[in-house]
Amino acid sequence: MNKLKEIFGGDTRQFGMIFALVFLIVLFQVWTDGLTLDPGNVINIFQGNSYILVMAIGMVLVIIAGHIDLSVGSVAAFAGIVVAIAMRDWGIPWWTGILLGLAIGAVVGAWQGFWVAFIGIPAFIVTLAGMLLFRGANQWVGKSNTIPVDESFQTIGAGYLPEVGPKTGYNNLTVLIGLVVCAAIIGGTLRNRRNQAKIGAEVEAASTMWIRLGLISVAILAVALLMASGRPGTSLPISALILGGLVLLYGFISTRTIIGRHVYAVGGNRHAAELSGVRSKRVNFLVMMNMSILAALAGMMFVARSNASGPFDGVGWELDAIAAVFIGGAAVTGGVGTVVGAVIGGLVMAVLNNGLQLLGVGADMTQIIKGLVLLTAVAFDVYNKSQGRRSITGLLMQNFNRRATQDTSETVKQEA
Repeated sequence: MNKLKEIFGGDTRQFGMIFALVFLIVLFQVWTDGLTLDPGNVINIFQGNSYILVMAIGMVLVIIAGHIDLSVGSVAAFAGIVVAIAMRDWGIPWWTGILLGLAIGAVVGAWQGFWVAFIGIPAFIVTLAGMLLFRGANQWVGKSNTIPVDESFQTIGAGYLPEVGPKTGYNNLTVLIGLVVCAAIIGGTLRNRRNQAKIGAEVEAASTMWIRLGLISVAILAVALLMASGRPGTSLPISALILGGLVLLYGFISTRTIIGRHVYAVGGNRHAAELSGVRSKRVNFLVMMNMSILAALAGMMFVARSNASGPFDGVGWELDAIAAVFIGGAAVTGGVGTVVGAVIGGLVMAVLNNGLQLLGVGADMTQIIKGLVLLTAVAFDVYNKSQGRRSITGLLMQNFNRRATQDTSETVKQEA
């Protein structure tokens, strides 16, 4: 048990959502007679939920900053319908459609960010208005019709990595990506360990580090091999590849950049952050704008997978994204949360949803169970914090956060 605590960073309950995810996978694997870990089903889980996880990445930054965004579903639907119409009526290529959608998200985000950051209207009110406004705009622009999209555009939502190289029974590119990710994680960990040793900081036991790296590598390679062994023509979905790139990008931004540290500072204590030189208005503007850009991207990914944009796209998406963030360990009061935690929370909900569907559970009971899971996860997190423990996913990136804290102190000293 002590060795387990060392491997997982102390109290194993702090990783409740990781354990919950593993538990759900094992449980549904048994209950569904092996269907849960069927390669096709694993691919479907990632492909069918990537757009929600993309929104969760943006939502976690909004919530860390102390806000909430209720408009993301409507913004996603609005961007999707405009892009679909533009490609159909104007004949623009798929890549121009993507740029158009991102531009729409940026404009919408700037609009909402202006009211939140510079006028001072609470984000809850601004985005509630945005939810109504852009839901109506979606139906007005599309005239409540379904608009199909080109096959080339469908790649970002329904495409897979191509088959290359010799026939091995697996998709070679998917296996290669899994190996590269494992190598990058191991290399980054060893580099951090060397840097800590150089400055005289205490480093963990080598055996503990290698056991943890081994477990992480096994998990990554297992997922990669499952996806690579799907039916011919399928492999790692392009949408999952986009999601992985965003996780890396926003994980870096939130922990290794000045703007990322400022987001945490504003969410933790806005007035103290301002006294330290943080421009809170700019931070609030950027997180709201970024959220709408990611919502537009999520909307396009959904439209691409569905092959068409319709008047009911985006309904309830904001609730799924918010649930993923809070299940992943973010605090309602702001200042706490991680990108990795939000994605894990979203995967918990995705696996739960998928498993219940495989078991034939009705939509009514599915909603009840998901609501209870959300309430239980947040209650468990609140209890841990009341006992003086870190949040359930608080240690997922403890090395990054420790360095981010040191960098913040240096930044504040420099600005002072």
